[in-house]
Amino acid sequence: MTPDYGKTFEHWRAGASNTPDAPWPQYTRHAFVEGLRDGSLPRAAFLRYLVQDYVFLVHFARAWSLGVVKSETLEEMTVCTNTVDGLVNYEMALHVKTCAAEGISEDTLFNATEATENIAYTRYVMDAGLQGDFLDLMAALAPCVMGYGEIGLRLKAEAAPNTPYSDWIDTYSGAEYQGICTTVGGMLDAAVARRLGTLDASPRADALQERFTTATRLEVGFWGMGLRNE
Repeated sequence: MTPDYGKTFEHWRAGASNTPDAPWPQYTRHAFVEGLRDGSLPRAAFLRYLVQDYVFLVHFARAWSLGVVKSETLEEMTVCTNTVDGLVNYEMALHVKTCAAEGISEDTLFNATEATENIAYTRYVMDAGLQGDFLDLMAALAPCVMGYGEIGLRLKAEAAPNTPYSDWIDTYSGAEYQGICTTVGGMLDAAVARRLGTLDASPRADALQERFTTATRLEVGFWGMGLRNE
């Protein structure tokens, strides 16, 4: 069952599921994700991912901060600033806690060398915001926000009882993160209505869909980076 994160997300999700390469199911049901579900993911791969994801979240928070600059309403500004707060003070804190237990300091996380897949993804998102408007930026940001919410809900229902990744699953399936997804989805619907009217009738529909689909493909690459032996 697809979670209800708004009409715009549902539209973009369908678009990224119906292309020949179908990047959305590749992303949400990637081998890395299934390893979290059944507990078979090697711990080294998970830690490699967490280090890179911490670096990713630094840039992701900057991109959401750019959303404040691109905003046209107080609601948009509020959602963007609250999302930055959630990323910096909560989601990144989970990474710090988990890595600290493995002997990886926060300073090591912040100064980690970025993987090529990380550079490609984060710079694409920033470029979408710098080149385009608020909707361009949101289309590039949405796959990460809503995708993790969808993954978290499914894994919560399907995870093996002894998976060592229950903390990760609980974070993204929990009420706080799910609330973020719902709030962002509602804000996104209002932003589309304000600027375009209806998405289907807009000449920008294809370009925005391509932003979302490309970011989804980059998410697939990010999971692959976690599985890569280094």
